[in-house]
Amino acid sequence: MFTWYRRSTPLEQRTFRACFAGWALDALDVQMFTLAIPAIIAAYGIDKTQAGAISSVTLVASALGGWIAGAASDRFGRVRTLQLTILWFAAFTFLCAFAQTFPQLLFLKALQGFGFGGEWAAGAVLMAETIRPEHRGRAMGAVQSAWAVGWGGSVLLYTLMYSWLPADIAWRTMFAVGLLPALLVLWVRRSLKEPDPAASPKAAPSSGSAWTQVLQVFRPDVLRVTLLGALLGTGAHGGYYAIMTWLPTFLAKERHLSVLGTGGYLAVVIVAFWCGCMASAYLLDRIGRRRNIALFAALCIVTVLAYVMLPLSDQQMLVLGFPLGFFAAGIPASLGAFFNELYPADIRGTGVGFCYNFGRIASALFPMLVGHMSQSMPLGDAIGIDAAIAYGVAMLAAMMLPETRGTSLRPAAVTQGVTSTSDATHHA
Repeated sequence: MFTWYRRSTPLEQRTFRACFAGWALDALDVQMFTLAIPAIIAAYGIDKTQAGAISSVTLVASALGGWIAGAASDRFGRVRTLQLTILWFAAFTFLCAFAQTFPQLLFLKALQGFGFGGEWAAGAVLMAETIRPEHRGRAMGAVQSAWAVGWGGSVLLYTLMYSWLPADIAWRTMFAVGLLPALLVLWVRRSLKEPDPAASPKAAPSSGSAWTQVLQVFRPDVLRVTLLGALLGTGAHGGYYAIMTWLPTFLAKERHLSVLGTGGYLAVVIVAFWCGCMASAYLLDRIGRRRNIALFAALCIVTVLAYVMLPLSDQQMLVLGFPLGFFAAGIPASLGAFFNELYPADIRGTGVGFCYNFGRIASALFPMLVGHMSQSMPLGDAIGIDAAIAYGVAMLAAMMLPETRGTSLRPAAVTQGVTSTSDATHHA
C-alpha cells in the first residue's frame, strides 16, 4: 500500500506530509465544533436551529473559499495560496474561542470556513502536480484519510478538555488549540517550492482580473467537464450529507438506539472512514478513476438501503456502520486526483475548487429534501431514497467524464527540485 511512498522523491514525500498534516489539522478544527455544540447552545442560550445555522454558514463559506482559493492558486501560486489559507483558517479558529455573542461566533465561523475550503483546493492542486501519475491516486486518497486522523484527534481533545475543565471553558479551550495549524506554515515555507508554470506549455501565467480567472471554468473547451464535475461533486457530497445529517435522528427516533452517542460507535465510523479512503486510494491507480467512483457509489446505495430499511438489531447497526462509513469515504477520496487531471494547468486550481465546492453548496438541498419527504413517509425511507439518488447521480456523472488515470502533470513538478535521474525514472 505504501510502496509508492518509499519510491518517491524527497520533494514528493515532503509535499505529501505537509498536505496530510494540513488536512488532519483542518479536520481537528472542524470536528471540534460538532462536539462542542451542546456547550455552545448553553453558553449563548440559542436553539438547535441557530446552532445548525452555524454549520450551514460554515459550509457555504468553505465552498466559496475553495473556489476563490483555487483561482488564487492559478494566479499567485500553489504554495503561496496554501500558506495564506492555513494561516487564515487557524487564526479565525483561534478567535472563535473569544466570541462573546452568537452573531460574533457565526461571523467568525464563516471566516474560518472560507479558509478551510481554500486550504483543500490549494493543497490538492499542489499534490496533483507534484506526485507522478502512476502514484497520484494512492497519494491523494491517502491524504484524504487524514480527515479520520484529525477527527480522532478532536474526539481525544474533547475527552481531555471536558474531563479537566468546566464545559463553558472547555469548548473555548478547544478552539484556542485550533491555532496549531499556523505552525504548519513554517514547514510549508521551508520545505516546499512553488511550481514553475513556465515549465508547461499550458501553464502560462494568468492574465486579466481575478473575477475573470474565477469564470475561466466556463470557457467552451472545458464547459462540459465543469458541468459534469459539478454534478459529480453534488452527488458525492449530497449522498454523504443525506445520510450523516439525519442518521442520528433516524437511530434515536425510529430505531430507538443509543449506540450513536457511544465512543464505540465513533471509533467504528472513524476507522471505517480511514480504511475506505485507503482502499479507494489503492483502487484509483488499479482500476481507474471512473470505475472506482462507480464501484463505491453502487456499494453506497446497497449499504445505505440495507441500513435504513432492514429490521436490524442494535449490534447489527453497529457492525453495519463500518461498511456504511467505509463506502461513503471512498468517493471523496477519489475526487482530488480526478478533478485535477480533468483541467489544464492554467485553470486547474479554479476548476478543482469549483467542482468540489459547488457540490458542497448544492448538497445542502439533500438534507432539506429528506426532512420534507419524511413528513409523508418513514424517515429511513426518505434517507435511503435521497442517498440512492445522489450516489446514482455521482455514478452517472463519473462515467460520462473521460478516464484520466496516468495523465501526466509532471512538467509543473520538474522545477520543484526533482533531479533529472528521478524524473527519467518516473517517466519510464
